[in-house]
Amino acid sequence: MTGYKPQTTFYTDFSIADRFGIGAIKDTFKRAFEGWKHNVVYLTELVMVLNWKMWDHHERNKKLALVYKELWETADAWACENLQGDDLKYFYRTTD
Repeated sequence: MTGYKPQTTFYTDFSIADRFGIGAIKDTFKRAFEGWKHNVVYLTELVMVLNWKMWDHHERNKKLALVYKELWETADAWACENLQGDDLKYFYRTTD
């Protein structure tokens, strides 16, 4: 990935969901986002994983890449609009 040490199983969870299609990816996102959006470390990792998965698929599966792009935009926008102070600094520093 990028030298980042994962704190969650999000990348593996989405890799499994990839095999079951768009519905499984969206369901995995819904559970992860709703369950962890108030944990800055996990939310940050979720945003990063969605970005990585988008790029994983951008050449071989445009449909999945677009799904991941939409989910990334949702999670990233939520983080930028709702995180404050040290949490927002952590988010920007880690995702930069």
